[in-house]
Amino acid sequence: MRNEDTGLRWFLRGVGGIVSVPAFILMASFIGFGVLCRESGITLGEAVFMTGFVWALPSQLVLVGAIAAGTPVLVAGLAVALSAIRLMPMTAAWVPLVRGPKTRKWQLILMSHCVAVTAWVWSVMRLRDTPPDKRAAYFAGFGATLISVNVCITAVSYVSAAALPPLLAAGLFFLTPIYFLTALTASARQAAERLALAFGLVLGPLLRASGLGFDLLWAGVIGGTLAFAGHKLLLRSKKAGT
Repeated sequence: MRNEDTGLRWFLRGVGGIVSVPAFILMASFIGFGVLCRESGITLGEAVFMTGFVWALPSQLVLVGAIAAGTPVLVAGLAVALSAIRLMPMTAAWVPLVRGPKTRKWQLILMSHCVAVTAWVWSVMRLRDTPPDKRAAYFAGFGATLISVNVCITAVSYVSAAALPPLLAAGLFFLTPIYFLTALTASARQAAERLALAFGLVLGPLLRASGLGFDLLWAGVIGGTLAFAGHKLLLRSKKAGT
């Protein structure tokens, strides 16, 4: 019984992890997501479902954009899947961190749903100093709470958007893209990352205005390819200069 209580205590400690800077940043961005869904014609049920079951804000934004643009379901699903590929190496790195001597595979599968940027950063920060046999309970408390809280935030911000002053609603509407733009800019370390961000900022509006269709997907493919090529050229020029 004492072991069960200890596991419960670590689960509750994980719940307390919601009071942290990464969690607060994510919660603020989900305020903007709820407003974005309402302005894009997404229903309340769809918005809440996205937060609870897609659970990766970039993928959710891709899905909202695809729905608003009238993109076919299969193409929208492909775009969301491509945007979520980045989570695969993060999950692979997360498994050794969270797995304890008695952690079962089905538990890892369930908890892996919680793995996105915020939960991964929190895991790297906290789990290394946690006893291995308590890490699963600790992470489960944090992950479950993070998703539940942001589901509620999505619903409240969606419903409240209609009652907000237009200026405030517009500010919340732009909170999500501003957050991601600043976060991506701050986290960009390599030339390829900076180039990809720059190409995306230029190509996104241009392709959208062109009416070509699949503008977000094409901006990612073309911008990413150009960024990779530019990064390789910069490396070659540095080698040649040395």
